[in-house]
Amino acid sequence: MEVWGGIECSINRIDKSYFDQLEYNDLYSRPEMLDEVIKLGIKTIRFPVLWEKNWPNPGEAPDWAVEKHLNLLKHRKINVIAGLVHHGSGPGNAGIHSDDFAEQLAIYAKMVAQKFPWINSYTPVNEPLTTARFCGLYGLWYPHQKNSKDFLNLLINQCKGTILAMRAIREVNPKAQLVFTEDLTKIHGTCELKHQITFENHRRWLSIDLLCGKVGHRHPLWKYIIEQGIQKDQLSFFIENPLPPDLLGFNYYVTSERYLDHKLEIHPPSSHGGNGRIAYADVEAVRHPEAKLEGIANLMKEAWQRYRLPMAITEAHLCCGREDQLRWLKSIWEDCAQLNAEGIQITAITFWALFGAYGWDKLLTEEKGNYESGVFDLSSGSPRPTAITKFITALARQKIYQSPLINSPGWWQNQEPPAQTSSPVLIIGGSGTLGTAFVKICSDRNIHFLAPKSNELNVALIEQIENFILLHKPWAIINAAGYVNVDIAEGNFEPCFLTNTLGPINLAKTCREHQILFLNFSSDLVFDGIRQAAYRENDPVSPLNNYGFSKAEAEKRVLSILPSSLIIRTSSFFGPWDGHNFVTAVLEKLKNGESLTAMDDVVITATYIPHLVHAALDLLIDHEQGIWHLTNNGSISWYELALAVAKRGGLDGSNIQPISQYKLNLPALRPANSALETSRGKPLPSLEKGLDEYFHQRL
Repeated sequence: MEVWGGIECSINRIDKSYFDQLEYNDLYSRPEMLDEVIKLGIKTIRFPVLWEKNWPNPGEAPDWAVEKHLNLLKHRKINVIAGLVHHGSGPGNAGIHSDDFAEQLAIYAKMVAQKFPWINSYTPVNEPLTTARFCGLYGLWYPHQKNSKDFLNLLINQCKGTILAMRAIREVNPKAQLVFTEDLTKIHGTCELKHQITFENHRRWLSIDLLCGKVGHRHPLWKYIIEQGIQKDQLSFFIENPLPPDLLGFNYYVTSERYLDHKLEIHPPSSHGGNGRIAYADVEAVRHPEAKLEGIANLMKEAWQRYRLPMAITEAHLCCGREDQLRWLKSIWEDCAQLNAEGIQITAITFWALFGAYGWDKLLTEEKGNYESGVFDLSSGSPRPTAITKFITALARQKIYQSPLINSPGWWQNQEPPAQTSSPVLIIGGSGTLGTAFVKICSDRNIHFLAPKSNELNVALIEQIENFILLHKPWAIINAAGYVNVDIAEGNFEPCFLTNTLGPINLAKTCREHQILFLNFSSDLVFDGIRQAAYRENDPVSPLNNYGFSKAEAEKRVLSILPSSLIIRTSSFFGPWDGHNFVTAVLEKLKNGESLTAMDDVVITATYIPHLVHAALDLLIDHEQGIWHLTNNGSISWYELALAVAKRGGLDGSNIQPISQYKLNLPALRPANSALETSRGKPLPSLEKGLDEYFHQRL
């Protein structure tokens, strides 16, 4: 099998607005980003030459916004599969619902072929059935219709456009091949909905059936199509002009399989729908306890038996923790390799969303939307390689990718984890606030870990660390231990230095010796607070107290010993699993009717521990190094934070009084501003989201 790549490139329309993924990731102005893709060893890429972007106005010459990109790929001998419409509705003059959509698309397709005659593979329309659903059945995308007739007309327009586009392309390049892509799905559900389930499992193939000339009088959906007002001559076009794809591409996601449930009351209103006779919920099968997924192997076998055409996976991607992204991609690769061994031709796996994607958590219904990383993470503005790059590079070179994480079950598999034989991650300080969070989240993410108690492993004794490593062979060490009482540290520097500085030094030395990844935590208190804006990673440190000094010294010494160490600076954190944090303390006092004071002259970036731990694990798995700032987005004083907590908890905030740190006579001076921000990637979610999740977890 070949290793292909693809860039999430949707240009979808909402009312009069076009949402363009390549505008969001800035690829139009930075063709050099493709150099990072080429380094992976990928030789074929699905690349957008989208109609709406390149020729939006028929009275004008095409813009060819991706000409430099395509020339770069040609020069580097990368095969291109050109996409012309990707979840799009066409330009304004020839919308997807227009009678001349197909003819206008063909005109544009011929222009592309004339401009780039060396391109030999095309996807004129990506996932026409899925697009017709979103535009014509669900009303999410333009033209925002919600009925079967519009759905069918939109589908027919796109499929006819595919045929006419390929006809026009082949006038220029007779060798051009059609790579037709569609979602690979299966519908499951309750017995009460068996007729609807049968219907949906016929409808999922309708775009391919049309192209292959299979929708005649004997087709199981013929009656349905005619009853919706579709004319017979619209269907006869496909029977008279069949165009079986040269390559049938399927896009399979963890949510591709659906479950229809008549028990509406147990599902959110957003999932409720129906067929006009029966109401039901349409939910992700992977999350329904009664669903049994078919999986990609069985569905590809079904497609093979139905069409007997060469096939490929044209999108493989999962938005989740990094280890599950790897597990998902590995499972797809292995399943398809097995199919090839059984004689079912799978040409390639396409690693999708190379530069991530924007807004898919809300189905592209809002401009830009939340970013999810892909093979590369663009959070910092430049492509940062994730662990997936190593996986792809290994496959491209026909080598085996080794990772202690990749063989454990993914979250979607609903399996009990097998007896752990892989190397663990070693969590130091597993009984503390931060360590407890790592223990819980590693367990949730099926990451094998060991969290020895302090009497089992004393990090002040380097020989103990050596012996523990030799016995358990961890692949990484996370130091979540720390001397955390800032005020007591002013009069007890030695124990503070022992825990916060000497311990990390010893761990760094042993990690260097045994080639183990090392993650250590530092603090916002390494800064003096003079800066008006939030501090970034490269700002000079100047601690005001012993605690801050112990952390700053640890940073310097650890990086001098082991430059590949990952050091995460964070700020005052709070979480739902411990009672020893400011947010919980405020809640408890207010619930008990007590008054409290909070500093209004000290600004921080409060941090929700689950957000911190998830992001830290992803960076560790990516083998990131150096200093990173990880905090929730948004600076706030302690007093403002207390008021926000009271408001979220529905409590009276009048019992909270502001006070200056100087009136508290604290032993340790705090910087007036220790807010953090990052220049290396995307910050954690907003503090508001962190508080929302905190209260949700506590309910």
